[in-house]
Amino acid sequence: MKCMADLCVIPFNGKISVAQEIAQCQQILQQFDIDIQLHGYGTNLYGEWDDVFAAIKACHEQLHETGIVRINSTIKVGTRTDKDQKIEDKVNAVNDILNA
Repeated sequence: MKCMADLCVIPFNGKISVAQEIAQCQQILQQFDIDIQLHGYGTNLYGEWDDVFAAIKACHEQLHETGIVRINSTIKVGTRTDKDQKIEDKVNAVNDILNA
């Protein structure tokens, strides 16, 4: 089953910036057979359910291996069965309305 998820990873690293850790997660996500799109407060992921959640798990595992002991992630996930809708399709639908 395909799904689209919005992932926001918040590692508690004792610093104000988490850019380094987010970059690590992006590198991990790129290793999976999923579509990803980084945005200002997270990452959109699209692919098979098991692949998406395996990628999220891998991000957590990698960050823990670097010494971060606490990570808080929020995940919004949606599925639909009537059509295959990718990340850019959702954005394009809104842009089409705005440009009409």
